Amino acid sequence: MAELEPRNFLQPCLLLLLREQADHGYELAARLRPMHDGDGDAGGVYRALRGLERQGLVRSEWESSGAGPARRTYHVTPEGEACLDAQARGLRRVDAALHVFLQRYARICGAPDSPERADRPADGRPRNGAGLSAGGPVQR
Repeated sequence: MAELEPRNFLQPCLLLLLREQADHGYELAARLRPMHDGDGDAGGVYRALRGLERQGLVRSEWESSGAGPARRTYHVTPEGEACLDAQARGLRRVDAALHVFLQRYARICGAPDSPERADRPADGRPRNGAGLSAGGPVQR
């Protein structure tokens, strides 16, 4: 069975990293590793960046340095920031649904709840407003 992962998770990860700071593709690939379970394929990162640029979600510019060839620096656009916000809302809904699944699985199979979920109350809803959709709390 294939490993489960949110579809197209690379896109919001790259937009988030670029919202933190503009960067070069190779550095983005290195910063991406803790967030994305990819194989660290820099080529995949560059392909994704070109796709984001075609969509108008990022822009790039060549930056020359005295110690080597010019490098392309990527920046998130206002459209990219809006897209990131929408994707984060969707990921919160997925997170809430996965948490409900894992709680039910633990209840039926006797598996302990993961320690990463210690920040959630007994009803499974995230604290501090996480898990809210544009229309209010996520319904279960």
